[in-house]
Amino acid sequence: MTTAIFPGSFDPFTKGHLDILEQASKMFDKVIVAVAFNPEKKGFLSIEKRLHIINECVKNIQNVEVDSFDGLTVNYAEKKGANTLIRGIRNSKDFEYELELAQINKELNSDISTIFLTPKTENIFISSSAVRELLNNNGDISAFVPQNIIKLF
Repeated sequence: MTTAIFPGSFDPFTKGHLDILEQASKMFDKVIVAVAFNPEKKGFLSIEKRLHIINECVKNIQNVEVDSFDGLTVNYAEKKGANTLIRGIRNSKDFEYELELAQINKELNSDISTIFLTPKTENIFISSSAVRELLNNNGDISAFVPQNIIKLF
């Protein structure tokens, strides 16, 4: 059974995240959406709220599990028996950042690979930071998050 980890802060989860996750779910037997917890940072949404939102978004995707973790992503992947990390990239800036992370992760554990996936064109400019900005200013987020979770904000 092939298992992949889709790690991130997902603060909040967007249509872009769901797009990447749907692609990954067709490539692997199991995909774990792993919400990273960093006690040094205060998130926009609590970990519990993020987990709830993501669970609502993935309830119809049979091979997806939602979890949270702290510490190094490669250690979490080892614990879960996964040897692939899924990362979404939208542009060259994302690629440079993600490539650096992938190289560090590869150095920490040479058995773990990173796969970069790109979202559909209509989701390429969606970012969690833009959604947070809209939420902070009572803006309409309906074009940027899955419809079934809008009521949860």
